[in-house]
Amino acid sequence: MAEAATETALRLTPLAGLHAELGARMVAFAGYSMPVQYPTGIIAEHRWTREHTGVFDVSHMGPSFLTVERRSGDAEADHAAVAAFVEALTCGDVRALKPGRMRYTLMLNDEGGILDDLMVARPAAGASSGTLYIVVNAGTKEADFALIQAAGGDGAELRRSDDHALIALQGPEAAAVMANVVPAATGLTFMTCDTFVYDGAPLVISRSGYTGEDGFEILVPPDHAAPFWRRLLADERVRPAGLGARDSLRLEAGLPLYGHDLDETISPIEADLAFAVSRRRREAADFPGAGRILREIGGDVARVRIGLAVDGAPAREGAAIVDGSAEVIGKVTSGGFSPTLNRPVAMGYVPPDRAVAGTVLGVMVRGRAQPATVTPLPFVPHRYFRQPASRGTQ
Repeated sequence: MAEAATETALRLTPLAGLHAELGARMVAFAGYSMPVQYPTGIIAEHRWTREHTGVFDVSHMGPSFLTVERRSGDAEADHAAVAAFVEALTCGDVRALKPGRMRYTLMLNDEGGILDDLMVARPAAGASSGTLYIVVNAGTKEADFALIQAAGGDGAELRRSDDHALIALQGPEAAAVMANVVPAATGLTFMTCDTFVYDGAPLVISRSGYTGEDGFEILVPPDHAAPFWRRLLADERVRPAGLGARDSLRLEAGLPLYGHDLDETISPIEADLAFAVSRRRREAADFPGAGRILREIGGDVARVRIGLAVDGAPAREGAAIVDGSAEVIGKVTSGGFSPTLNRPVAMGYVPPDRAVAGTVLGVMVRGRAQPATVTPLPFVPHRYFRQPASRGTQ
């Protein structure tokens, strides 16, 4: 009975009925009932996404819009005002965002630990002056939204859009598929976004994702979600993929997962995310936990995130990482089988002197140490569609 009550309490995304039609296996995840896989299975979904295009329901995430209460009419001044609220919580240079640009950043506590990783975008349209589009993680969104609204105080309003569908279209054929659905969106490049209209509905589309492939994330009003999903699946190049394939794809891409590879004790430098600490913020030392993080940038860091190519059975989260003397020196935070490489891979944390590529360590699996070689991340190269270089530049 308790289990049934828990199931009843789970939230449903606007696409829940379609997952049932497709025969998805549903699981509880971050308070939602979510598809972990479809009848073809995780490995088939993973490989189809790498070779063609997978479509994922990621509506459990936390999309929102933060807008200054009193707009001045000066677009840059309004943007600087709303950016200041977000910069009080993060280490990114949000103020420098140009219209239509998106940035990955980290929300930090006062000790420099990561509270969440998130995406922040400045809308391209002039009518959206003083607004930021923010997408936070599913498992932390209630706490994140509370912190963002508190930072904004009386000066900004946070409008949640997690009643919408958030759909990820990912894979090497994603742009060709999008050309038949929302053609103008193919003009986006990696980490840009804009608002488009489909069948009379406003869509917020970014060229981004969590698989290492080219692709798009599309915010769709709830009453248009099912028709839009069906339109995507009407293309023979598109197949549905669940959370299982999303996890194996992001692992191959070397992308950290909050609550596993990132948490409140881990800093951006330990997590190999130094790029997310923007230069202006470093120079100003005006972000939470700046003292610790700047020391770590200077070399005073105790552990770092690494990739491991594992021999034998997959090493799962929590497995001990050992040296040649069987001394525990770290632990695995994400691990599994890579369908692309046809071998187990893992990520975890070890001291910096054990993090050199080619170093042979061990991972404990079923009480035995299996060889694991430190390998540069990502395991599988990213294939994002970036802005082409201007002619004449070197």
